[in-house]
This record gives sequence, structure tokens and C-alpha cells, in this order.
Amino acid sequence: MNIEQARFNMIEQQIRPWDVLDPAVLSLLAAVKREDFVPAAYRALAFVDTEVPLPGGQCMLAPRVEARLLQEAKVQRHETVLEVGAGSGFMAALLGHRAQRVITLENRPELARMASENLRRAGLSNVSVREADGRDGLAAEGPFDVIVLSGSVAQVPQSLLDQLKVGGRLITIEGAEPVMRAVLYTRQSDKALSKVELFDTVAQRLDGFAEPTRFHF
Repeated sequence: MNIEQARFNMIEQQIRPWDVLDPAVLSLLAAVKREDFVPAAYRALAFVDTEVPLPGGQCMLAPRVEARLLQEAKVQRHETVLEVGAGSGFMAALLGHRAQRVITLENRPELARMASENLRRAGLSNVSVREADGRDGLAAEGPFDVIVLSGSVAQVPQSLLDQLKVGGRLITIEGAEPVMRAVLYTRQSDKALSKVELFDTVAQRLDGFAEPTRFHF
């Protein structure tokens, strides 16, 4: 396989047609080696428009979904990001290139180790992996500028929304199959949130996020 040609085709044939047009995001996807975050047994799927299997029955998001979430989060260089669901560490790597600091939570020990090793090899010293249940976030180190839930949830818990700074954004995929939508929450003030539905997609459920939780704006 010609890796660079496959990467180019992924960007031009999958990602750009999915309204990912931010030049900085496209450049980043060309530079960060996705194949280094894919388990060796599935290396041939690194640039395919599919969810790549990970240990424990988990999976990486499809490349176009990763790219679109990254674009819509609009992470800035001075910001601190919390990710829930490290997986193989690829989304954390992308976020790490855009943010000042990234903390990514992963409750599965094997995946936490994989993500840590992949990020270490990639030289991303501003990204740390914590083996922890992400459902309650990381209030002790918040509030955060951006929270990314790298998978789907039935509904975003209030405890996570409460960890956003004013002006902070939380992005995830919300709902239940067959109807799920990527959504962006923005904290407008101490007591006010806005919610925008971005696009339809389907993604694997994050551990611990199966049941809807009540919250209010």
C-alpha cells in the first residue's frame, strides 16, 4: 500500500466532501500519522471509511467523523481540552496539535496503555492519558475550554456540562440508533447553554453513557 497516496485519498475522497474545509484541519490530518494509532492487525484499514476495531470490542471513529468533530470544536492554541474515550489516542493527538493541553480519559486499562504509548511515540508531551471513568469528567482540574466525547452518548450528563468555562464547548454524538446527531453545546454564561445540531451520523456508545440523564439549560 502506498501510505501517502492512501492518506491523500482519505482526505480528498472521504473528509473534504464531508464539509471539512478548514485548511488547518486538513493539513493536520495530512501530517499526523493515523496508521501509527491503528492496531497492527488492522493497519490496512487505517485510511478506510470505517470504524477500526480496537481491543475489548471498542473502535476508532471513522476518519471523516473524527475530522468533522475536530473542525467543529474550533480548538485554539491557548485552550485546555478534556477528552472522554481515548481509544487508541488518535483524536487526542489531533487535539494536542491544536490545544495548549489535553487530558484524555479512558476506563479500559488496555486502551489507556495503548493510547499512552502511541502518544509517547508521536512526541505529544502536552497530552496526558488518565485511566478513569469519564462519565463524571474531571472536575478537580476543570473548568475546560473544550470537552470532546469521542463516541456516542444517550444524553450528555449535566456534570460534564458544568465543567465548561463560559465560552467553552462540548462536542459529541447524541441519541440512539438509528438516529444520532453530532451536537455542540456552548456555555453562554454561568447558567445558560446553547445547543446546535451539526450533522447526522452513528457511532459506538461510550462506556457508561447508555442511559439518558436528566439535565436542564
